[in-house]
Amino acid sequence: MFNSQVFVVDGLRSPFLKANAKVGPGPFSASELAVQAGKTLLLRQTFEPSEIDEIILGCTTPSVSEMNIARVVSLRLNCSVQAPAWTVHRNCASGLQSIDSAAQSICSGRSDLVLCGGTDSLSNAPLIFSKSASRWFSQFSTAKGLRDKLVKVKDFKPSFLLPVISILKGLTDPVVGESMGQTAENLAKKFNLTRRELDEYSVRSHKQALSSMEDVLKPQTQQIYDAKGNFYEHDNGIRPDIKIEKLATLRAVFDKPDGKITAGNSSQITDGSALLLLASEKAVKKFALKPLAIVKDINWSGLNPTEMGLGPIHALIPILKRQKLERKDIDLWEINEAFAAQVLACQAALDSFKYCSKVLKYRKTFGAIEPNKLNIAGGAIAIGHPVGASGARIILNLIHLLKKNSLKRGLASICIGGGQGGASLIELC
Repeated sequence: MFNSQVFVVDGLRSPFLKANAKVGPGPFSASELAVQAGKTLLLRQTFEPSEIDEIILGCTTPSVSEMNIARVVSLRLNCSVQAPAWTVHRNCASGLQSIDSAAQSICSGRSDLVLCGGTDSLSNAPLIFSKSASRWFSQFSTAKGLRDKLVKVKDFKPSFLLPVISILKGLTDPVVGESMGQTAENLAKKFNLTRRELDEYSVRSHKQALSSMEDVLKPQTQQIYDAKGNFYEHDNGIRPDIKIEKLATLRAVFDKPDGKITAGNSSQITDGSALLLLASEKAVKKFALKPLAIVKDINWSGLNPTEMGLGPIHALIPILKRQKLERKDIDLWEINEAFAAQVLACQAALDSFKYCSKVLKYRKTFGAIEPNKLNIAGGAIAIGHPVGASGARIILNLIHLLKKNSLKRGLASICIGGGQGGASLIELC
């Protein structure tokens, strides 16, 4: 809950581009994705980029040449060199964290106009050497003279050339030693979810995204182009030909051979950015802005890392309590689709009096969210999950959906690797 009004003035994102292992790294770095979306976003404003007081971006996998990527992006967008820029990292909710940080900055009076959001190019996540390989290369490079180098050559092992895939390391919790996919398997078991239920939900995500392509997804997306002149207009992970029968043939990835989590019912590894402009009431009046929405509240929660997928409901319930709202008062909901199992587990937990009363400390059964109000334009299973950007994307998407359907209030939530959850209450102006 904020002590003053925080307005969402505008927002725009890049297409979300699915990583292709056969092709290798995608054509865009994380900063390039943000800059291309940001240029168009700022061009359509009534103020110059130099008027922006602060730039805050979420990012989880910046390249080695993009440290403090928010500063890189801000300068390339011609924001003032005096405007501070900083990068936040809260895993899957980095984009939402940037919005929260921007809102807090506005409420404190430190800033009136903030560019926030997130960006990630997961296909460009680096391959790294193992510690033993790094040690050998270090010793070889510092060996003095040809003789010493030849001695070190004898210690070389072919296994040193096997890379460590950094993104897989990043998707594994170092405290409990489980991958994010394994935590989804935990939830599937806990709530007795079937493989077919997970696959059916995935089909729904793709179909909802496909049907929303023209009137919901396209208006929030800026066409971008690469160095070779190739244009990218839409999210390319959405599959119009998806069928439950085909998903059923995919093998389990984490609990082999009998697990339920597959590549087909999980979010995609994706490159993308999503940006929002937040403003104070003072900035709205000064620049004659026409705000889209108000950020009413943001909340964070923690829970057991082995059940991190339940984070969204742990985060959203306190917001509803603070705002004195119930399920019926929310017109639309977004729960980021890290895994189908995770979304369905959230639904099952909300429909359980035991879980609601004992774990969430809610006085009664909250009840599962109505399907016609939840992720109605698809989600990360179809659209993709560039980790640093997803928290901002679900807010941007929610605003577009509320506006399109002439509705008032929405709540977006997201699970966070490491056992956390984040949620935000949005109201249209």
